[in-house]
Amino acid sequence: MTLVESINRIFRKIPTGPLYVLGFVPAAVYLYWGITNQLGADPVARLERQLGEWALQLLILSLLVTPLRNRFNLNLIKFRRPLGLFAFYYVVLHLLAYLLLDKQLEWEPIIKDITKRPYIIVGVVALLAMIPLALTSNNWMIRKLGPVKWRRLHKLAYLIVPLGAAHYLLLVKAWPLEPIVYCLVAALLVGYRFVTLRGRVFA
Repeated sequence: MTLVESINRIFRKIPTGPLYVLGFVPAAVYLYWGITNQLGADPVARLERQLGEWALQLLILSLLVTPLRNRFNLNLIKFRRPLGLFAFYYVVLHLLAYLLLDKQLEWEPIIKDITKRPYIIVGVVALLAMIPLALTSNNWMIRKLGPVKWRRLHKLAYLIVPLGAAHYLLLVKAWPLEPIVYCLVAALLVGYRFVTLRGRVFA
């Protein structure tokens, strides 16, 4: 048995149910740290940014599932749905931190941000694109839409990840390494998808 086969065998035995609980642990820990003043001088900004970064990381991991299977026979397909859903949950938490903790539901500055700040606009577009994916990430919707329409809809993920990376890069208003790496990884994943689709068309 090869190493990849051994890893696949181990992952097949891991149930996905507990992941839907464990996925909220990081957010709960950060919320506790915020309540107990352990997040530094600007706890709201740190919590808000960390939630958004986790969402982006989860989105990237969900897109890595297919290349890992195609290139290395590493089968993590059972984890793609939890990863995608938790990416959406963390985006929503990121938004709630912005609305409730940062802006305290003061709608005038919120509306001004949404209409004038590029990174907010990009983030809102990414969130809106994620909503139909989250709503259809269940077996009932797969049966209702049919596999072809469902897969076509979920290709929006290849738009959402670059938007999320761009949102992060525009947010920091500089060129630090971390958001640049996220943008490069997003570009590679979308590029891989384009190349594989093109290969199928011209095969």
